[in-house]
Amino acid sequence: MADSDMSRASRHLPSGVHHAVRPGSALLRLETTASREGVLDGAWWPRSRDIGAELPALLSALTEHLGPLSRVGLDATAWEGLPTRIVVDDRVVHVDSFPVGDDTILITRGDRDHFSLLVVPPDATPGAARAAMAQSVLADNVSSAEQILIDTRGGQTASG
Repeated sequence: MADSDMSRASRHLPSGVHHAVRPGSALLRLETTASREGVLDGAWWPRSRDIGAELPALLSALTEHLGPLSRVGLDATAWEGLPTRIVVDDRVVHVDSFPVGDDTILITRGDRDHFSLLVVPPDATPGAARAAMAQSVLADNVSSAEQILIDTRGGQTASG
Protein backbone atom coordinates (compact mmCIF):
# COMPACT_ATOMS: atom_id res chain seq x y z
CA MET A 1 0.00 0.00 0.00
CA ALA A 2 1.41 3.42 -0.89
CA ASP A 3 2.27 5.82 1.96
CA SER A 4 -0.57 8.16 1.03
CA ASP A 5 -3.00 5.22 0.96
CA MET A 6 -1.74 3.98 4.34
CA SER A 7 -2.13 7.33 6.08
CA ARG A 8 -5.57 7.81 4.54
CA ALA A 9 -6.74 4.28 5.46
CA SER A 10 -5.52 4.50 9.07
CA ARG A 11 -7.47 7.65 9.88
CA HIS A 12 -10.44 7.46 12.19
CA LEU A 13 -13.84 8.24 10.80
CA PRO A 14 -14.78 11.87 11.34
CA SER A 15 -17.20 12.54 14.17
CA GLY A 16 -20.83 13.04 13.28
CA VAL A 17 -20.76 11.75 9.72
CA HIS A 18 -24.26 11.93 8.30
CA HIS A 19 -23.61 12.18 4.63
CA ALA A 20 -26.02 12.45 1.74
CA VAL A 21 -24.22 10.21 -0.71
CA ARG A 22 -26.10 11.70 -3.65
CA PRO A 23 -29.11 13.99 -3.35
CA GLY A 24 -32.24 11.84 -3.22
CA SER A 25 -30.18 8.66 -3.49
CA ALA A 26 -28.92 7.38 -0.15
CA LEU A 27 -28.13 8.31 3.40
CA LEU A 28 -25.05 7.03 5.17
CA ARG A 29 -24.07 7.21 8.79
CA LEU A 30 -20.99 5.59 10.30
CA GLU A 31 -19.99 4.78 13.86
CA THR A 32 -17.14 7.13 14.69
CA THR A 33 -15.61 5.55 17.78
CA ALA A 34 -12.09 4.19 17.57
CA SER A 35 -13.10 1.03 19.47
CA ARG A 36 -15.74 -0.13 16.97
CA GLU A 37 -17.26 -2.34 19.68
CA GLY A 38 -20.86 -2.15 18.43
CA VAL A 39 -22.38 -4.93 16.35
CA LEU A 40 -22.71 -2.59 13.36
CA ASP A 41 -20.38 0.07 12.00
CA GLY A 42 -23.05 2.12 10.33
CA ALA A 43 -26.16 2.21 8.20
CA TRP A 44 -27.15 2.83 4.61
CA TRP A 45 -30.51 3.81 3.19
CA PRO A 46 -30.50 3.12 -0.54
CA ARG A 47 -33.31 4.54 -2.65
CA SER A 48 -33.82 1.36 -4.71
CA ARG A 49 -32.87 -2.32 -4.95
CA ASP A 50 -30.85 -1.65 -8.13
CA ILE A 51 -27.39 -2.33 -6.71
CA GLY A 52 -25.66 -1.16 -9.88
CA ALA A 53 -27.25 2.25 -9.45
CA GLU A 54 -26.86 2.46 -5.65
CA LEU A 55 -23.48 0.89 -4.86
CA PRO A 56 -21.11 3.28 -6.68
CA ALA A 57 -22.18 6.31 -4.63
CA LEU A 58 -21.96 4.35 -1.36
CA LEU A 59 -18.49 3.04 -2.14
CA SER A 60 -17.26 6.48 -3.22
CA ALA A 61 -18.45 7.99 0.06
CA LEU A 62 -16.88 5.20 2.10
CA THR A 63 -13.60 5.43 0.17
CA GLU A 64 -13.44 9.14 0.98
CA HIS A 65 -13.48 8.36 4.73
CA LEU A 66 -11.95 4.87 4.93
CA GLY A 67 -9.48 4.75 2.07
CA PRO A 68 -9.43 2.11 -0.66
CA LEU A 69 -11.94 -0.72 -0.34
CA SER A 70 -11.37 -4.24 -1.63
CA ARG A 71 -14.67 -6.14 -1.29
CA VAL A 72 -18.39 -5.81 -0.75
CA GLY A 73 -20.49 -8.69 0.53
CA LEU A 74 -24.24 -8.70 0.19
CA ASP A 75 -27.15 -11.03 -0.33
CA ALA A 76 -27.75 -11.39 -4.09
CA THR A 77 -31.39 -12.32 -3.57
CA ALA A 78 -32.10 -8.87 -2.12
CA TRP A 79 -30.76 -6.86 -5.07
CA GLU A 80 -31.35 -6.40 -8.78
CA GLY A 81 -28.48 -6.42 -11.29
CA LEU A 82 -25.68 -7.67 -9.04
CA PRO A 83 -22.24 -7.07 -10.64
CA THR A 84 -19.16 -9.13 -9.72
CA ARG A 85 -16.98 -6.03 -9.47
CA ILE A 86 -17.22 -2.29 -9.59
CA VAL A 87 -14.59 0.39 -10.17
CA VAL A 88 -14.32 3.16 -7.57
CA ASP A 89 -11.67 5.86 -7.94
CA ASP A 90 -9.83 3.74 -10.52
CA ARG A 91 -9.70 0.72 -8.17
CA VAL A 92 -11.59 -2.53 -8.59
CA VAL A 93 -13.87 -3.49 -5.70
CA HIS A 94 -15.03 -7.10 -5.82
CA VAL A 95 -18.70 -7.82 -5.10
CA ASP A 96 -19.39 -11.12 -3.34
CA SER A 97 -22.76 -12.72 -2.71
CA PHE A 98 -23.24 -14.03 0.82
CA PRO A 99 -26.42 -15.13 2.56
CA VAL A 100 -26.07 -12.23 5.02
CA GLY A 101 -29.70 -11.22 4.66
CA ASP A 102 -31.07 -8.19 2.94
CA ASP A 103 -30.61 -6.09 6.09
CA THR A 104 -26.78 -6.12 6.05
CA ILE A 105 -23.94 -5.22 3.70
CA LEU A 106 -20.31 -6.05 4.49
CA ILE A 107 -17.49 -3.76 3.36
CA THR A 108 -13.83 -4.82 3.44
CA ARG A 109 -10.87 -2.45 3.53
CA GLY A 110 -7.56 -4.17 2.88
CA ASP A 111 -7.51 -7.89 3.65
CA ARG A 112 -9.16 -8.09 7.06
CA ASP A 113 -10.73 -4.81 8.10
CA HIS A 114 -14.48 -5.40 7.86
CA PHE A 115 -17.34 -2.94 8.28
CA SER A 116 -20.91 -4.14 8.72
CA LEU A 117 -23.67 -1.75 7.68
CA LEU A 118 -27.37 -2.04 8.36
CA VAL A 119 -29.36 -1.67 5.13
CA VAL A 120 -32.59 0.22 5.64
CA PRO A 121 -35.17 -0.94 3.07
CA PRO A 122 -35.59 1.61 0.26
CA ASP A 123 -39.31 1.96 0.96
CA ALA A 124 -38.97 2.61 4.71
CA THR A 125 -40.57 5.77 6.05
CA PRO A 126 -38.14 8.64 6.75
CA GLY A 127 -38.83 8.52 10.49
CA ALA A 128 -38.24 4.79 10.73
CA ALA A 129 -35.10 5.05 8.59
CA ARG A 130 -33.64 7.81 10.76
CA ALA A 131 -34.41 5.84 13.94
CA ALA A 132 -32.83 2.66 12.57
CA MET A 133 -29.74 4.53 11.38
CA ALA A 134 -29.34 6.30 14.72
CA GLN A 135 -29.61 3.04 16.70
CA SER A 136 -27.15 1.24 14.44
CA VAL A 137 -24.32 3.71 15.11
CA LEU A 138 -24.52 3.70 18.90
CA ALA A 139 -21.17 2.57 20.33
CA ASP A 140 -22.88 0.21 22.77
CA ASN A 141 -25.38 -1.24 20.29
CA VAL A 142 -25.73 -5.01 20.69
CA SER A 143 -28.77 -5.46 18.43
CA SER A 144 -28.54 -7.14 15.04
CA ALA A 145 -29.58 -5.29 11.89
CA GLU A 146 -32.72 -7.39 11.70
CA GLN A 147 -33.68 -6.58 15.31
CA ILE A 148 -33.07 -2.86 14.80
CA LEU A 149 -35.41 -2.85 11.81
CA ILE A 150 -38.05 -4.65 13.88
CA ASP A 151 -37.62 -2.29 16.85
CA THR A 152 -37.77 0.88 14.76
CA ARG A 153 -40.31 -0.40 12.24
CA GLY A 154 -37.63 0.35 9.64
CA GLY A 155 -38.65 -2.72 7.69
CA GLN A 156 -42.22 -1.48 7.34
CA THR A 157 -42.98 0.26 4.09
CA ALA A 158 -44.41 3.72 3.76
CA SER A 159 -47.67 2.23 2.51
CA GLY A 160 -48.02 -0.38 5.23
